Amino acid sequence: MVAGKVSSAREEILGRIRAAIESAPAPPAVEARAYRRSGALDREARVALFCERASEYSATVMRCAPAEVAGRIGEICAERGMAHLLVSALEDWNPQPVGVELLPDADLSVSELDSGAGVMTSCAVAIAETGTVVLDGGPGQGRRALTLVPDVHLCVVHVERIVELVPEAIARLTLSAREGRALTFISGPSATADIEFDRVEGVHGPRDLVLLVVDEAQP
Repeated sequence: MVAGKVSSAREEILGRIRAAIESAPAPPAVEARAYRRSGALDREARVALFCERASEYSATVMRCAPAEVAGRIGEICAERGMAHLLVSALEDWNPQPVGVELLPDADLSVSELDSGAGVMTSCAVAIAETGTVVLDGGPGQGRRALTLVPDVHLCVVHVERIVELVPEAIARLTLSAREGRALTFISGPSATADIEFDRVEGVHGPRDLVLLVVDEAQP
């Protein structure tokens, strides 16, 4: 009896909607997209913009030369009291960080991921316009849980992966999307201001995002 009444009410509502739109004008044609699809900044300006925008999102941003990477990672971990870094089991990090043990993620449990160690990854692409890094589960990135549970995320960003605009990043991610990979867009530490507009970090992921921008042009 109740099910019949629900069905009847549904049909009545849909009938009214059909009657209301029956004489409605046709929707306008969708205009061609005119937004920019390629950036105009030179290399240095693009990298500088990425560092500036990422810093505005409360990420810690450092630029260094390739020869400085191992030492910088060691410094970052020492400052945060971390003796270990979780990494994708598929990545052979070279050179090895100074004074830090790398622990491969062999399907670690959530409690193991939350053991106090940070996580180190690379990224698929970085977007200067928005200060965003994007992970697609490719080499050096691992599964999504690896970067969602630990409190500190250290992301090594090579400058050749920095593009200026979002459409440029989407174009680079086309193959990843076709392969069904999960895409994670990260703009600063995890944060929310849902409750009375008070910003709280670390709610849905790491509260500490460190971006190590590796630039061969750095002295």
